Amino acid sequence: MPRLEIAESGFLLDDHPFRIISGGLHYFRVHPQQWADRLDKARLLGLNTIETYVPWNLHAPRPGEFRMDAGLDLPRFLTLAAEAGLHVLLRPGPYICAEWEGGGLPAWLLAEEDIALRSRDPRFLAAVDGYLGALLPPLRPYLSSAGGPVIAVQLENEYGAFGQDPDYLRDLADLLRKHGVDVPLFTCDQPADLVRGGLDGVLRTANFGSRVEAGLAELRRIQPHGPLMCSEFWIGWFDRWGGIHTTRDAADAAAELDRLLAAGASVNIYMLHGGTNFGFTNGANDKGTYRPTVTSYDYDALLDEAGDPTPKYEAFREVIARHAEVPDEPLPEPAPKLAPVAVDLDRCGRLFDQEHLFGAPVRAERPLTMEQLGQCFGFVRYETELPCAGPAVLRVDTVRDRAQVFVDGQPVGVLEREHHEHALAFVSPRSGARLVVLVENQGRVNYGTAIHDRKGLLGQVTVNGAALGSWTSSALPLDRLDALALTPSAPVAGPAFHRGTFELRRTADAYLGLDGWTKGLAWVNGFPLGRYWSRGPQTTLYVPAPALRPGRNELTVLELHATASRSVELRGRADLGIRED
Repeated sequence: MPRLEIAESGFLLDDHPFRIISGGLHYFRVHPQQWADRLDKARLLGLNTIETYVPWNLHAPRPGEFRMDAGLDLPRFLTLAAEAGLHVLLRPGPYICAEWEGGGLPAWLLAEEDIALRSRDPRFLAAVDGYLGALLPPLRPYLSSAGGPVIAVQLENEYGAFGQDPDYLRDLADLLRKHGVDVPLFTCDQPADLVRGGLDGVLRTANFGSRVEAGLAELRRIQPHGPLMCSEFWIGWFDRWGGIHTTRDAADAAAELDRLLAAGASVNIYMLHGGTNFGFTNGANDKGTYRPTVTSYDYDALLDEAGDPTPKYEAFREVIARHAEVPDEPLPEPAPKLAPVAVDLDRCGRLFDQEHLFGAPVRAERPLTMEQLGQCFGFVRYETELPCAGPAVLRVDTVRDRAQVFVDGQPVGVLEREHHEHALAFVSPRSGARLVVLVENQGRVNYGTAIHDRKGLLGQVTVNGAALGSWTSSALPLDRLDALALTPSAPVAGPAFHRGTFELRRTADAYLGLDGWTKGLAWVNGFPLGRYWSRGPQTTLYVPAPALRPGRNELTVLELHATASRSVELRGRADLGIRED
């Protein structure tokens, strides 16, 4: 593959003028058996480059451990990109935002009580050094300097919206070079943050979705020479639970792209294909009120959540064809979808009866955070005894993020961070009654100073003003669902598992409809589809065809509350909620 150079007025590729026309595609949000399909649709759109983040927290789930297999097989993804004739913009962070859990920063960093993330804190930089030292050496053959597809690597991510320490950025640049990156580096920031987020000697690029002329003018003012590039040209947006499904008019977005390309700028379209926050991987925002992001990362992108071309794909292809060569091939067809399949979930079992799923209880005078338990995702169960019978008011300093409260096994209420709830009144049936609090990590904050987002019950917990002590804290990561004790029965009140099987003659993409269910998670054949919540906006979960198999399939749902149904449906259409342009 040819090498990229940064010249006085633009990019050069093997000494020839080159414009980057890229699209965002995060390998970790797409089933690995679907990577080739998405990359081919990028090629058919007329793109010459693909951009992807790298999620540190998935590749390094625990200190000293590093994964690059299965859905995290980044070398395979880069190989497929090269086979499709695409260059790659690699964005390894260490912070990525991306509406991803914790902005991609591993939760185990937060076990250090006073660590300063995204700073020169020696503990943070040492962890970054270890991460890059594990990630980058296997990727050296994929750098364009070695004949691979990676033409440039991003330094940090929108740092100007968080801090303004050039020495920190210089430390990161030195670490990238130390571990073998010898292709151009670049930063990206919103126009107002370009000074704070940049580093002298490193190409600055801008992020925006409209007001193209203003964004490029500010970039040129800050950086008088070099290529003009929009590294995140936002063509849609993400959704939050309880909100609306955000969309953007295709013609409006395409007109802005036309202006951007007519100005001679390079671009990375964010997103070509958004994909899905499978499992527990969604992020959250907190600018005074906590707002968790939904499971779907459809983003109103050019390819929908199932990878099918949208009207926006066709509109963008027409614009790109005015400025660059587009393959003379037909538009890709939508992938087949399953016909409706009803699935009876006829076996049930209470969550608290599945003791093997919980970590060993750890005793302490106060509840321990998820990070102190060495856990990244899922839930924590807290237990203690109530000191007396009668009216009681439970008060918690900080709930992160959603606490279901039980007394002697009976649900008595919920405390939600999103609603700034700290107190719950109930009646204790007896002295010594068992208090159980099940806390869900609904997604660590991925943007701003609130990224130091430890999970669980934080601070002091009191009943009627008296501190509660003698707690046990048990991790519930739900990273495996083996040996569930389930029996045929009518649905039981949650938290409870519900499981059923169904037969398929052939596999195809589908969407799981959970009409009548309240809140929880779903798995098909052990593959984690993600969270559902009746508050919407999305009411279906995407089921990738490779997660299914001909013959017998198994569907498992963890319902945290109650269900008015014992069945779910696989269907051929998504429901992401009311569309709002």
